[in-house]
Amino acid sequence: MAAPKGNQFWKLRSKHGRDKLFSSADDLWKAACEYFTWCDENPLKEEKLFHYQGIVTNHEASKMRAYTLTGLCLYLDCNVGYFNDFEKNLKENDKDFSLVITRIRETIYSQKFTGAAADLLNPNIIARDLGLVDKKEVDLDDKRMTPEEREKKIQALKNKLIAK
Repeated sequence: MAAPKGNQFWKLRSKHGRDKLFSSADDLWKAACEYFTWCDENPLKEEKLFHYQGIVTNHEASKMRAYTLTGLCLYLDCNVGYFNDFEKNLKENDKDFSLVITRIRETIYSQKFTGAAADLLNPNIIARDLGLVDKKEVDLDDKRMTPEEREKKIQALKNKLIAK
């Protein structure tokens, strides 16, 4: 049976909308630190086989587990969309949450960057994930260029590199 038209049942609700995932910014930071600690204490395992004098030996090596926003959200039992929407909809009086979310994002960035710089994480994958691009396009095969123009362009690029 449907509710009668023009009803006001919605006014009887004690609250509207979903509760916040965390009641305070400190609780969010503590949960994020738990995730970071879990990542540090549970590295990825790589199985390596060694062959020496006819004997095959198996060795397990620990590999650094990268902090990710997706991993954090799985740990917090939410999704990245919820996390981003929560951040986007913060009000002026939610400055503490804003600071914590910024610190979380910076911690994830820093851990990935330093892990890639130390070659503990794959630098190519991390650079793409962090949006780091070292891209310079030089088109020396332009068919409209004469050999003299191409040589001038190459020389100009060499001089530019030497000047640095």
